Amino acid sequence: MPRLSVNGINLNYRFDGTQGKPVLLFSNSLMSNLHMWDAQIDNLAHDFHILRYDSRGHGQSDAPKGDYTIDMLADDAIGLLDALGIEKIYYCGLSKGGMVGQRLATRNPERLHAAVLCATSSYMGPANLWQQRIDAARAGGMQSISDGTLERWFTTGYHDTHLSEISKIREMIHATPVDGFAGCCIAIKDMDQRETIKTIDLPILVIAGAEDPGTTPAMNKLIADSIPGAEYIELPASAHFCNVQAAAGFNATLTDFLLKH
Repeated sequence: MPRLSVNGINLNYRFDGTQGKPVLLFSNSLMSNLHMWDAQIDNLAHDFHILRYDSRGHGQSDAPKGDYTIDMLADDAIGLLDALGIEKIYYCGLSKGGMVGQRLATRNPERLHAAVLCATSSYMGPANLWQQRIDAARAGGMQSISDGTLERWFTTGYHDTHLSEISKIREMIHATPVDGFAGCCIAIKDMDQRETIKTIDLPILVIAGAEDPGTTPAMNKLIADSIPGAEYIELPASAHFCNVQAAAGFNATLTDFLLKH
């Protein structure tokens, strides 16, 4: 897949779908890569030119050592669009990707037609929890935190019946550079968008997993309630990775919203 020099690093990206159609940008979660969206591509390929990328610190993009910020991650997304000559997009991000989406919708609304914010939050405390995760990854590698992560990302029933899908996501976690993980954890730890998102004036859809223990339905509902006119959908029998665990319902909800706007 191609890479571009953007905002001081190289970003890995990929196009799918139909050239000439509106561009839909997908942004990945912490500890994943652009393939976390594989279950969405076929469903949207006819109506959109789909752009996916590995965010800073993930996948085949560079993972510079140091602290990252949500603004830095938003700058990466804008820089990628600029480098590709794309003026305006539809946006969909999950977890960390949803946090970046909130910043873009607040700071760069002229670049967005609409945004979908999935399994995310506008604030993620406490700070010591994120430092503990960084310390664990630095001490034992990403393998040392993958089991606990996957327990939060999928329900027990899904673990029991979708071993190959769980294995694929586990490999994404293990492949995440520790420096990239740590940098993004700092960005999340330091983020507080609870007030700033109240100024967003764009079509917004918030999608939550009903059984998500990390970015709970209440956290997602707070985002929707804070943004005038925002829509909120809760997918049953799904935890954090609702685009994977509840792919059919997620795809139907996402497609319906995007085609309306």
